Amino acid sequence: MKIVQAQRMEDSPWQYLTEERTLNNPLVLVFGSRFLLEKQEIIADVKDEFPYEHIIFGSTAGEIAGINVKDETIVVSAIEFEKASFLIRHENILDYNKDARQLGQALGSSIPPERLAHVFVVSEGTYMNGSSLIAGMSQVLEKRVALTGGLCGDGSRFEKTLAGYQEAPKVGEVIAVALYGDTLDVSFASFGGWIPFGPERIVTRSEDNILYEMDGVPALEIYKRYLGDKANELPQASLLFPLNITFEDKPEPVVRTILNIDSAENSMILAGDVPMNSKAQLMMASVDGIASGAAKAAELGMKKRKKKPELALLVSCIGRKLVMDQRIEEEIEEVFEVIGKQSVIAGFYSYGEIAPFKEGHSCELHNQTMTLTLISE
Repeated sequence: MKIVQAQRMEDSPWQYLTEERTLNNPLVLVFGSRFLLEKQEIIADVKDEFPYEHIIFGSTAGEIAGINVKDETIVVSAIEFEKASFLIRHENILDYNKDARQLGQALGSSIPPERLAHVFVVSEGTYMNGSSLIAGMSQVLEKRVALTGGLCGDGSRFEKTLAGYQEAPKVGEVIAVALYGDTLDVSFASFGGWIPFGPERIVTRSEDNILYEMDGVPALEIYKRYLGDKANELPQASLLFPLNITFEDKPEPVVRTILNIDSAENSMILAGDVPMNSKAQLMMASVDGIASGAAKAAELGMKKRKKKPELALLVSCIGRKLVMDQRIEEEIEEVFEVIGKQSVIAGFYSYGEIAPFKEGHSCELHNQTMTLTLISE
């Protein structure tokens, strides 16, 4: 595997982070600021500097390059596989009347199953119910094939996200990278480090990703009670206090970010589904706890690997970034210490992370986690 990685700001030249420069038919991942990805001259410059066919764009809430976390930049990681191959498929949620499950089924059905080793997803994050997207894709893909990836970001603005394949990125795009070949060694993990507090409450009224009531009381009323003065800062403050959701039929809880609130309905819109009769509990975080969670994710990802990873794709959450603030690179450094210096690290801060809990488990949408996809040949 050969990897070229470079970055640039709007008014600066390209800075190469790897010695390799020329590749043959690589997979090119471009993660960057939404504002920059909206500029035609930036897209043209990326294509001039990386004149390859298979270019994927995704907007972020922060770009990861090596152990550094950047804002308002473009980070390009071009990967040439030695023996493995890849296939890219894409759909747009606006073509499916914002039905994420239907889109997921169509996207999964378009991926040939023979020798399929892994699927990495770069999804828009504006309209997407990530849980439904994953459910749709998982319904048609073989159970042995894992999904990882994330929902694109837009800083802490939550205005719109962009993604694209081959052409200028736009709202609504969902891209799946299917990896093929027996030579691939792909592992993954997802871990948070957030701390539950307060009582567990039963979800007594919900619809998909909208939470109306817990214990028969309006959900937003309960949430504001716990937030106190910070309730005046909603919905931004919700990124610092996600919910721990335990489904009736699943052994492991998932973390859900509150994307928005509806004061008229006294409800909260979450980044993924929150089923009736599941249990919900508020969470908070410390900087040290989040950094330790990243290290735990890396330790889980390194278990049972046949060789050390050459490429580490990291998808972390905007909520973690807001909590850690100027110390944000500590969680990347924790990952780097565990996986080893031979790995090229790339990735982005997201509005939702996609991964199974561990090998053999079904894929889930996570929030507020560090999610890793570790790849080598």
